[in-house]
Amino acid sequence: MVLDINDQWGKTSTMHENSLQFDFLPELNDPLLITGFSGWGNALDISWGIADFIIRKLDAKVFGHIIPDQFYSFDEKRPTVEIKDGILQKVEHPGGSFYISNPDESSRDIIIFRAVEPSLRWLHFSDIVLSVCERFGVKTIICIGSVFDNVLHTDNVISALASDNTLLNTLDKEAVRYANYTGPGGIHSVISHEAQKRGFDFINLWCHCPQYLQGTTHFGMLCKLGNLISRIGGFDLETDELEITWQEVSRQIQDIIDKNPELKGMIDNLKKESRKDSEENRDKHGKIINFDRFQKNQKRKH
Repeated sequence: MVLDINDQWGKTSTMHENSLQFDFLPELNDPLLITGFSGWGNALDISWGIADFIIRKLDAKVFGHIIPDQFYSFDEKRPTVEIKDGILQKVEHPGGSFYISNPDESSRDIIIFRAVEPSLRWLHFSDIVLSVCERFGVKTIICIGSVFDNVLHTDNVISALASDNTLLNTLDKEAVRYANYTGPGGIHSVISHEAQKRGFDFINLWCHCPQYLQGTTHFGMLCKLGNLISRIGGFDLETDELEITWQEVSRQIQDIIDKNPELKGMIDNLKKESRKDSEENRDKHGKIINFDRFQKNQKRKH
């Protein structure tokens, strides 16, 4: 079922009638929005992965979709097709969907927006996301990103930026560092910038991932991130399975390192560099982390 949002939502939806569709319009209590994207800013699949994990653990149901035609260049982000025995079964286009969950009927509702980072019309895309927030009474937005950095798999480093100092101060006890960065940005920053202009509170959380784990799921980072988001958002999220899986995976990683002298030497050098970078890139309170190395890493990749 696709609703006529002009009838259900009102005149404010007219500008989005070709960009957004709803399966149903939920009634929500003090909802929080959590966003996760694939594409740029999704190192080790952390951003997309945590959104997917929260959707699964909270049994969230999809209720709205971004219509992809205006926002994706299909020759760059191609649709996924499924063919069986010569019959075309389905075609899945890149896009984004809104999910809703109430983990505890007495607590706030959680909206999760999981999307492929758009190729085109970022300001219009951001306006759609924020219009949904306004329609359903969202006041706070948590955007998740992840980057490759000169860190170890045991570090679990998360940095943050926020719409004001009050929100940043809430992260002090969470051992989250503040971010410094000048360079290319992702859709996370565009949404957050537009959100700030429209009076939303926002927190951007960036996970720093070891380059030598490319192709591996960092369950330890997912576990830390899931616990952090649930504390910030004030809802329960069971992460034991991530912790148990990470204990096993980290043992396997360490076994590989111990058996590979070249890799072990690289890790030892990285430890030395990491200690040096920590001294150079943090302020006297140890709260600041610079993203300069991330920018250099991105340039090497491209």
